[in-house]
Amino acid sequence: MNAQLPHPPDHRDFEFADRDFRRVCQMIHVRAGIALAPGKRDMVYGRLSRRLRALDIDSFGQYLDMLDADPDGEEWQSFTNALTTNLTAFFREPHHFERLRAQLAGAGRGAPLRLWSCAASTGEEPYSMAITACEAFGTLSPPVRILATDIDTQVLATAQRGVYPVDRIAGLDDGLRRRYFQRGTGPNEGRCRVNPALQALVEFRQLNLQEPRYEVGGTFLALFCRNVMIYFDKATQRAILSRLITHMDAHSLLYTGHSENYLHAADLIQSCGRTLYKRNPSAARA
Repeated sequence: MNAQLPHPPDHRDFEFADRDFRRVCQMIHVRAGIALAPGKRDMVYGRLSRRLRALDIDSFGQYLDMLDADPDGEEWQSFTNALTTNLTAFFREPHHFERLRAQLAGAGRGAPLRLWSCAASTGEEPYSMAITACEAFGTLSPPVRILATDIDTQVLATAQRGVYPVDRIAGLDDGLRRRYFQRGTGPNEGRCRVNPALQALVEFRQLNLQEPRYEVGGTFLALFCRNVMIYFDKATQRAILSRLITHMDAHSLLYTGHSENYLHAADLIQSCGRTLYKRNPSAARA
């Protein structure tokens, strides 16, 4: 017998009915492309109930009505920040950075090489890209510029500061830790700061991948768009890829997450290695 069990009663500060959850799902999908699964209901309640308390609002219905009444209001950013999941680490998926180093070494020392971290989160990914560039060229001022974007303004603020708990770099090689991080002392004990030379290589900027155009200039040698597409449905993934490839040329590589698969977008991008893609030449002609 497959009868659907009712939701257990919520012993919570606010009522959170099915209609509220469905409405949140629809709103965040339109705003940021995020597809929330039914199993995210408790997460949504936990994160958004903090906004209700902060704004002294009595119900989810009232909060969502407020958002709908002001499509350009500042609270939309807090709503989006609350529902964005950020999980990252320095040199996550190390094989990508080995490939990036080889790609940079093969590109030579001409005009500045442009790299893009499309979902930069708290900054570990773009700073890992910056370290890789420094190692590839043997200098703290390599011919590289890195654009780091994210929809979440809170994580971007953390990334720009470049200050992390020291355990975030515990797994790195001793030489990398010495060259690229400064350990805090006194009141900053237990924290570290990225070398200012790395910060000089990275530009942090807010960008919503749902935007119809990405105002980021021309093409990039490497685009890291990792572990973000898993939050989008296939139609949204295709729309994002169709915009990303306008910033790729024949030498560009798209670095993706290990759990992301783009067989449904083979007309846009083609696999060329382990979680690596290049632009489909026919898409380039189109």
